[in-house]
Amino acid sequence: GGIFLVTNITSCGKQSGASPTGLNIQYNVLNLSPDLGPINLFINFTQVNAAGNPFIFAADHGYFYVPSIAIPFQFRSATVAATPILQLNRNDILQSGAKYTLFITGSLGDNSLSPIFTVDTDFAPKIGRGKLRFVNASPSATGGLDVYVNDTLAFGAVTYKNYSKYTELPVGNYELKITATGSANVLKNQPSVTIQDGRLYTLYAYGYTSRADSAAFNAAVITNR
Repeated sequence: GGIFLVTNITSCGKQSGASPTGLNIQYNVLNLSPDLGPINLFINFTQVNAAGNPFIFAADHGYFYVPSIAIPFQFRSATVAATPILQLNRNDILQSGAKYTLFITGSLGDNSLSPIFTVDTDFAPKIGRGKLRFVNASPSATGGLDVYVNDTLAFGAVTYKNYSKYTELPVGNYELKITATGSANVLKNQPSVTIQDGRLYTLYAYGYTSRADSAAFNAAVITNR
């Protein structure tokens, strides 16, 4: 007890069907740890995500609403007697109307679980353009990753647990390739990613380049706006 600092918080999660209010932000959780198992998010001892719908490995559940004053979060196992897994106490104030994503990466087995917290709002792109950024959540990519957009380097040497700024791209379809920094060997190819007018997107890499199972290196794109 006593680990939470926020009182009188009412969950307004999309998963629960509640409506957002002026005090709420939109929050997304991506469980990218292959051995973590399903987890639930608790704020002030109240489960935020809907019962029976935990955050599972590599699944994008989309944004849900929480009050903007909800700073300390605790994640608990959804299968092992609600065992506490990870706790975050952010010192900054989340802005009403903004969007945020928490990427949980690393391994539970070797105590290397680590959060990557991103702000998913930015200035609107110019007319006829969208924006794209890149998050490196791959624990084996400590030497950095490069991202090529239609064979042109767009994001270079993004190291593990770091991310790029948004960059503008004209509306259209793109081929995104991820390589280890300085290498020509393509680790992941996203052959048809559509950038729409006024939209913001995040490409993120996760998993291990040394594995060939479900925890192998992979990537996905989420729409932030």
